[in-house]
Amino acid sequence: MRIGVLGRDGRMGQLLAEEIVAAGHTLMNESSVEVGTLIPVCDAVIDFTHASRVPGHAAALGAACVTWVLGTTGLDAAAQAAVEAAARRAVVVQAPNFSPGVTLLLALAERMAAALPADAYDAEIVEMHHRQKVDAPSGTAIGLGRAVAAGRGVRLEDVMVAGRQGHTGPRPAGAIGFAALRGGQVVGEHTLLFAAGSEHIALSHRALDRRVFATGAVQAAGWAEGKQPGLYSMHDVLGITP
Repeated sequence: MRIGVLGRDGRMGQLLAEEIVAAGHTLMNESSVEVGTLIPVCDAVIDFTHASRVPGHAAALGAACVTWVLGTTGLDAAAQAAVEAAARRAVVVQAPNFSPGVTLLLALAERMAAALPADAYDAEIVEMHHRQKVDAPSGTAIGLGRAVAAGRGVRLEDVMVAGRQGHTGPRPAGAIGFAALRGGQVVGEHTLLFAAGSEHIALSHRALDRRVFATGAVQAAGWAEGKQPGLYSMHDVLGITP
């Protein structure tokens, strides 16, 4: 496949370029370029840029029906709506995290949430990232929260508690709590804790090298070849059923 990378000069962009070549695909840009430059020459574009650029990328790639592998997180409702609009015309693979391990973690989180009563098992999510990360909670943490909410049959927005300070009062029944830590050069650490009165169950994942995200994104681009337009996830790529 002919694959382009948006944000090619960034840290993730460089890893993506290396993984594209290692997987036997053709890298279509040696430096950062605008999406319009890549569209005429690419079968797929991988995007780990900034949330503010997503609506523009969605409009351009959707109109051109070019496969879009999207790893940008921190999207607001309008940006997510733009992604979904693009998926009506193009193949879009969107994931909060392209690691195979995290993809499995999300599936397990949903199954466990469905099995453990929300009034007895409090769900708390703790994540830590490097000091340069600009969004909190992380996209992966939000993904874990959505998986728990799906397992419980609720909307995350209705039960989410992000950060606690001061006199907060008792913990609301059924809440899904988030805590975000920032420091050093941590690639990414996530723990989902189900806490009951008599036991605690923890699911954890630690990324040791960001290359795992690049490898997964390139795998997603290859998987997308020949697929019908639609919004897909890493669950689809790996054949994992939540």
